[in-house]
Amino acid sequence: MSQSQSAQAQHLPVATRQVGRLAQSLMAMTLGLFIVGVVGFSHIDVIHNAAHDVRHSNAFPCH
Repeated sequence: MSQSQSAQAQHLPVATRQVGRLAQSLMAMTLGLFIVGVVGFSHIDVIHNAAHDVRHSNAFPCH
């Protein structure tokens, strides 16, 4: 492998890590919004009560 090829290979993971970090952040925000919006305000009693109990067990005021 020549020196120019190894230099190019060293720069590729840096860009990949930045894209990966952005994708992970967006997925975490999407999951958080899903949990708050769908699970927390669900009209299905079992799901709503489970979210309610978790909030109380984490000492998070919810009402």
